[in-house]
Amino acid sequence: MKHEPRGIRNNNPGNIRYNAIGWVGLALPPSDGGFCVFTEPKYGIRALARIIKVYNTKYGINTVAGIVKRWAPPCENDTNAYIRSICQQTGFNATSKLNLADEKVLLALVKSIIKHENGKQPYTDKEIIEGLRC
Repeated sequence: MKHEPRGIRNNNPGNIRYNAIGWVGLALPPSDGGFCVFTEPKYGIRALARIIKVYNTKYGINTVAGIVKRWAPPCENDTNAYIRSICQQTGFNATSKLNLADEKVLLALVKSIIKHENGKQPYTDKEIIEGLRC
């Protein structure tokens, strides 16, 4: 059997670190020692999308550059490469304001984050949309 990336194995395609937040769909145990483990991919996708929405509503972050800098800080990641990757995949400009209430915008952003985090994006649009809506 092919070894899947941690985010796919954990149903946590955004590689969200565990921090005792009571996410819907957390598995038992809720983490693999560092990252959340969800019972189904839709719950990991839901958490990823909710974090992005909070960046917008709580912190006013609504650009690819802003989201990625907070999601994957330079102390742990090559943030500029991450931003370029997301922009290439989505066609969004790094500093253009995104309407994160638009499901098509959020879908594109979530798909590109999943691909960057895991090296692949194995979910259908229908599966991701289910996560965005649950």
